[in-house]
Amino acid sequence: MAKLVKLVVDGIEVQVAEGTLVVDAAKKAGGYIPVFCYHPKMEPVGMCRMCLVEVGRPVINRETGQFERAEDGSLNVQFGPKLETACTIPVSEGMVVRGFTEKVQRGRKDILEFLLTSHPLDCPICDKGGECPLQNLTMDFGPGKSRFIYDEKMHLSKHVPLGELIYLDQERCIQCGRCVRFQKEIVDDAVIGFAQRGRGLQIVTYSEPGFDSYFSGNTSDICPVGALTTSDFRFQARPWELNYAASICQQCPVGCNLTINVRREDKSGGAIVVKRVMPRQNEWVNEIWICDKGRFAYHYAESKERLTQPLLRQNGELVPASWEEALNRVAEGLKTTGKETLTLASGRLSNEDLFNLRRLTEALDGKAVQYTNLAGGDLVPQVGVGLGTNFADMGAGTAILVVACDLEEEAPIYWLRVKQAAERGAKVIVANPRSTKADRFATHTLRYPYGAEAAIVLALLNSLSAKRPDLPKEVHEVARSAEVQAAARAFAEAENAVAMFGSEGTSLTTSRPLAQACANLLIATNHVGRANNGLIGVWQSANTQGAWDMGFTPAEDLGAAVHSAQALYVAAADPAGDDPALAEALKSVDFVVVQELFLTETARLADVVLPAQSFIEREGTLTNAERRVQRYHPAVPERPGSLADFAITAHIAESLGLDLEDRNPQRVMERIASQVPDYAGVTYQKLAEVVDQWPIIARADLYYGGTSYENSQGLGVQLQPAAQRGEQIPLGWLQPSEVVSAEDMDLLAVPITRLYDRGRTVMPSDLLHQRIPEPHLVLHPQTAGRMGIADSSPVNLHLNGLVIPVIAFLDGSVPENVALVPRSMGIPITGPVPVEVEVLEKIVA
Repeated sequence: MAKLVKLVVDGIEVQVAEGTLVVDAAKKAGGYIPVFCYHPKMEPVGMCRMCLVEVGRPVINRETGQFERAEDGSLNVQFGPKLETACTIPVSEGMVVRGFTEKVQRGRKDILEFLLTSHPLDCPICDKGGECPLQNLTMDFGPGKSRFIYDEKMHLSKHVPLGELIYLDQERCIQCGRCVRFQKEIVDDAVIGFAQRGRGLQIVTYSEPGFDSYFSGNTSDICPVGALTTSDFRFQARPWELNYAASICQQCPVGCNLTINVRREDKSGGAIVVKRVMPRQNEWVNEIWICDKGRFAYHYAESKERLTQPLLRQNGELVPASWEEALNRVAEGLKTTGKETLTLASGRLSNEDLFNLRRLTEALDGKAVQYTNLAGGDLVPQVGVGLGTNFADMGAGTAILVVACDLEEEAPIYWLRVKQAAERGAKVIVANPRSTKADRFATHTLRYPYGAEAAIVLALLNSLSAKRPDLPKEVHEVARSAEVQAAARAFAEAENAVAMFGSEGTSLTTSRPLAQACANLLIATNHVGRANNGLIGVWQSANTQGAWDMGFTPAEDLGAAVHSAQALYVAAADPAGDDPALAEALKSVDFVVVQELFLTETARLADVVLPAQSFIEREGTLTNAERRVQRYHPAVPERPGSLADFAITAHIAESLGLDLEDRNPQRVMERIASQVPDYAGVTYQKLAEVVDQWPIIARADLYYGGTSYENSQGLGVQLQPAAQRGEQIPLGWLQPSEVVSAEDMDLLAVPITRLYDRGRTVMPSDLLHQRIPEPHLVLHPQTAGRMGIADSSPVNLHLNGLVIPVIAFLDGSVPENVALVPRSMGIPITGPVPVEVEVLEKIVA
């Protein structure tokens, strides 16, 4: 418990933790001190001087070392001759701060006048108008008129692209440095900085492509003026014209809290449309940040390619039909197949959708299969992170194992939170065959050959316990290394420990022993059953964990499962588009129903296609990787011709005599709470509960935390794992998979995840196309040189009997004789597999 300090801020006595800055103490006292450069998430720099205050400190008797007091017992306080910056001064006992004296007001007035000498009078047209700290603080503290001549202002370029996502207006920049510091301190992407000096000081980008960061949009949020704007919102709307809805990001398992800003506009035919996506504060999940994929990829929900009415196959062609015709056709088809029905769904669906779909499948005596290539979702309810977990509480005394995962690519906000934990003293153990960005903050870095993911975790356990399966020979040397021994001790001796496993180079088969090995390590070291301890699966979909919880498990051999089915019901998945082998399997099924947003390759093979609603048109819940159940709300009216997934399933069920809720997702959650034990007590009312969060942001004082949104719609409910309920979780031993050594073949292709892929929920966003690469593979320069391949050259990839044209890139961090192949790039790869590469353009010596 930190020592508390008493001080007086503008006549209000406040008690705060020792080390608190004066500006934050004022905020906690319910007052405020205006700032421009200061941000509560970053280190103070005292650049803008807007936070000038008078500071008085108690007089200390030099002989006794005690505070001197007046006759009435009050402290003798002495004020300094000069104003001081409240953002750089820690509080001290007995301190008195005055923020609104005549002297302070005069100082703030001067600062604002100086800022405005080089600032354009853009307020009537500036994108920031209505939510601009400079505008607001000028009205509160600035001069009524300027003593400087307008023609003497510096005139600079006004629409400078720092990249295709962010634009800079050089005239508006007040050189507070927030954007530069955010990129350097918070996300470790120092891709922008200051150039020149004095009044000519400007923000520039140092990267190619420009502003090459996954978090660039956050700089436009924290910019206190209209200097930085996003390319899809600039000149699009005024803040006071916007309505908002609370939502949850659908792009990865973090579950970032969003606010969707909408308005009705003439150019869209009077429709209500999304104008921007902004972060919503949730200090347990995403704090106040979101990645650029979550910010910009929402455009898929408004795509003109969306399905708008059901389709039926007639005479070999898909033709438009009414909902009544389509639902009757589905009901008739499923009645005849019964237990031979296979339901295939992904974590893109909500909990309510998955629950109804599972109930329908059970009524048919069919099989519910989850479309995923990462196992372990059955272990997370047992030994997942405990109730009360928050990465913000992790620091010294915490160990975090990140295995088979490129965190920044697979779950960017987790990358930020693990990085920050490391900066607070947490020991981060990164196990990966290649270097990733997480290595920069790793205490221990472990390398292993692809396919030995489980073995490297068991190697950690082996150094602590004699109970173990045999390890593959390929990791024997690594397992005996001093680095493994040291990492194992760090994990075992930590007060708290978390294990995060991902999909780097894994298949469904190899990920099962990996997840079990991580669970075993946690159990054996007593790091389960309490907050900030346990297992996290870095899933590839937003609600993969929810799909596991609702009873959807992956099939070991999906192709065989599809072949054996007479009817196939596919929801939010495109197996035919991902793998030609699955497309062939689909053709053997008698009756195929697809429930989707778009006419995917799988939908083209279906007998019935049912158009579903996107997340912006409906409400529901998602369960993130930490098993926090969170609710999202509709932002725009329902698109005519489509229905929510849970409602579609309920209508089909009705024709089969099954009672499922088809109107209100809240009622579906009530059924989930009564039938899924872990969700007992979860209600929409509980999900809407909020508590005070620090820092206090997104109120009327946008200068303090930036243009983010206060969370008044709910922080969600974290589920308690079985271990925390006191249940004994036994160790489960799975033999690690055989390692396919890259040394024994010409080339081993392994799947990896890239944040920007060519998936259906990304490609419709034209704005991201410059960031989305063509189908490609990545090789070590020596491997490429041996094969005669130059960087960025076209090659043909021979994979599973297919010939796929791709681009070859070179990277020294890739193991030799290995080709990294990104998923969701049109290349059907589900695990490590030997491949051949046909060189089209030989290196010319």
